[in-house]
Parts: sequence; C-alpha cells; structure tokens
Amino acid sequence: MATFLTELLERHQHACGPVLPVDLSAPDVARLDFTAANPLLKDADLRDTDAFSDLVARLLAAQQADIGIGGYFENRVIYRRSPTLFADDSALARTLHLGVDVWLRAGTPVLAPLDAVVHSLADNANFGDYGPTVILQHQLEDTIFYTLYGHLTRRETVLLRPGMTIAQGKTFAEVGPPPENGDWPPHLHFQVIADMQGRQGDFPGVAAPEEREQWAALCPDPNLILRSRILAD
Repeated sequence: MATFLTELLERHQHACGPVLPVDLSAPDVARLDFTAANPLLKDADLRDTDAFSDLVARLLAAQQADIGIGGYFENRVIYRRSPTLFADDSALARTLHLGVDVWLRAGTPVLAPLDAVVHSLADNANFGDYGPTVILQHQLEDTIFYTLYGHLTRRETVLLRPGMTIAQGKTFAEVGPPPENGDWPPHLHFQVIADMQGRQGDFPGVAAPEEREQWAALCPDPNLILRSRILAD
C-alpha cells in the first residue's frame, strides 16, 4: 500500500508545495536525534516541558541551527514522558516515530502542500499527545491519501470543519505553543497516511518497533512531500 503511494509521490514530488513557509534545506536547519544514542537525553527531565524546550534549544545551538527536523522511523526515548499514552494494548512500548517533526517557533503558519479536503480534526489533549490535530485528504491520479498535522493552535483549528476545501498553499493552521499543543516544545508533527482505517481526528504517530513492517505499509516517508535535503543526506 505505502509502496504504491511512495511511487506516486515520487512521480508527483514537484507538484507538492511547502508545508511550512521556511526552507527545510537551509543551513540553519539541523537534524535532531531523540534516540538513546544522544547522551543529553539520558538524564533529561522530559516531563518538564520548559526543561525539554531548553534541551531542544541546546541541541539546535550546538549545530548553529534555528530549526530542527527529523524523526521518521526513529526509535526514540522521549516518549518515556508519557508512558501510559505510549503503550499499545499488548503493553508493547511505542517508541518508533511514524512522521517527521519540525521543531520551530510557535505561530509558524502551516500550509496545505496539495489541494485538500478536511478529513477530520480533534483536540487530542492528553499530556504528550498531539493536541489540536488536523487530517487532510488529497487525491493524486486515482489515489486518495491523507496528511496529518499535530501540535497545532486551537485558535486556527476551531475554524475548520470536515468537508471544507483548502487550496494548495493556503494557510489552515499554526504551530502551537505548550501546553495547548499536547504540552510539547513547539513543533509540527507531519505524517503521510495511506489508509485512515476508519479513524477520525487521530492516527498513531508512534508505534512499537516490533510492528515496524506493519506501520511502514501505512505511513510512507513524509520527506517525499517535505523534500528536505537535510533528511535526504
């Protein structure tokens, strides 16, 4: 399923517009590592969002960057801040990230990369969850697929309704601040989804590493749309 969508997005990659009004290949953009390989995470108090935000700032400063990016299929340790939320029904820990995170200032506009219809939206307000979330539906050739945007502002998302059309390039949301964004340091979670499986306003953004193949079949690489050279290296 995702293989077909991957091939479709590769054919149409130049038809996709930006998701954010910034150059995600610029010198001030750096890849951020939230795996156990990053020693700065070992003793970090990730439940303290201010301390987590300071950590993100330090990671950016160490690379002389203003914007952080990364995370697709990254096996992360940061979800220990919400251990109940990030466990599935079989008690497997969910640590495998299924989208790309872009860490940048709250209030940054979020744009539709293609013509879209609002599929669904919700305020997933648990600590460490998505906060305000929008899912857009797109069509390329005869294929329908979806993009998910998490950690947004309430102010913009309350104006949206399922079925609304959004033209490519139109601002429809903003990157949210804590605590309304799920109580995270400001960032956009961007995810591509081949099949919503009947879900509305929410979709897993983190999975158990043991289920990597299953989720890879549903969620292809978001950089097919973002086209950041930082992630392609």
